[in-house]
Amino acid sequence: MMPSSRDRLEDMLSRLAARAGRERVFARLYPDAARAAADAADARRRAGVTLGPLDGRIASIKDLFDVAGEPTTAGSLLRASAAPAGTDALVVARLRRAGAVILGKTAMTEFAFTAIGDNPHFGTPPNAADASRIPGGSSSGAGVSVAEGTSEIAIGSDTGGSVRIPAALNGTVGFKPTARRVPLAGAFPLSPTLDSIGPLARSVADCAAADAVMAGEEWAGLHPVPLAGLRVGVPRGRLFEHMEDAVGEGFERCLAAIGRTGAHVAEAHMDDLLAGMREATRRASIAALEGAEVHADWLEAGPATAVDPHVSGPLSRAATAPAPVYIRALRRRAELAAAMDERLTGFDVLALPTVPLLAPRIADLAGDETRRNRTEGLLLRNTQVANQFDLCAISLPMPDMELPAGLMLVARNGHDRRLLGIAAAVEALLGR
Repeated sequence: MMPSSRDRLEDMLSRLAARAGRERVFARLYPDAARAAADAADARRRAGVTLGPLDGRIASIKDLFDVAGEPTTAGSLLRASAAPAGTDALVVARLRRAGAVILGKTAMTEFAFTAIGDNPHFGTPPNAADASRIPGGSSSGAGVSVAEGTSEIAIGSDTGGSVRIPAALNGTVGFKPTARRVPLAGAFPLSPTLDSIGPLARSVADCAAADAVMAGEEWAGLHPVPLAGLRVGVPRGRLFEHMEDAVGEGFERCLAAIGRTGAHVAEAHMDDLLAGMREATRRASIAALEGAEVHADWLEAGPATAVDPHVSGPLSRAATAPAPVYIRALRRRAELAAAMDERLTGFDVLALPTVPLLAPRIADLAGDETRRNRTEGLLLRNTQVANQFDLCAISLPMPDMELPAGLMLVARNGHDRRLLGIAAAVEALLGR
């Protein structure tokens, strides 16, 4: 029998207390509220009552979700004196109503803008597999907290891969739902067009349960989809370039295992659509263009020395783009997303590595802007496809890897529940 919620919570709090003063995974803890929620869940359990699959589960939330009575800092010093939130973010309120025990807010990259996972103001969470390596971002603390066992479910945001990148680099499951499936109310924005809210956990089942609660759906359980006869597309080409050998070999082992179930594996050609999206966003990414509007006040006031230059630089450049650049990018994106949807009608799911490299060492990127920029581009390259083309995607840990790496499954817009069922079957196949 699983230990009580209170016992599991106290174990996590004890571990966190042991590193007090050097905490980099959590931005804030709520021990008193968490204990009260855990005790209530345990009382319901003893009485034979449940609020659903998240009742009594220990959860963390990214530091961009509103919690009533405190400012939402979004990993930035600029937000430290922001007005306190009047209410919880909608997803936080739904988690509480479902009985989740919210332990605290996890660290993140400033304004959720970069994929490396570092934060010069509050410190960088150490990768759970190797503390000398980057955690991936922007939901850096979320990925580490689940992988190290200081939360059972972590809620992050994903604008270009910010749930799936830390999931892959830390060895957890990370799910990016179709955009707007989960309401964004009370989440500090980066790009309203691309932002998605998704969970990280140790299993597909936990991610599916958290997703259903946040989406306001009635939980009907997770039903694995038989893999025999499944149509799996592999988008070889640009998305497989510059791949580290260990990642490529791990992916091919996973693909071979899927193929042995009777699934139909075939090449999925999409380099033309990827090239079209690159051209459409050549002047600036949609995330940067919309982020420049979100942060227009401090950008217009001049360079903010309190902001990470890896964040302020791209936003400042995007702020100079004229309105037609943004409007044309959105229009072209809609056309390309429709073309991608049509292209994917021949497949149930795409399979590819979540990111093409293992987590590099933090020290190797320090002071080397060329290497850092190249690394960030590679981290985002595969994951951002799901955001740019308005798809849903999930990252699963590849088995038998010396360092964590992710297998990403991608499905059409709105096919979230089926994707989770396919992922559950693949997870079982790979022996998670």
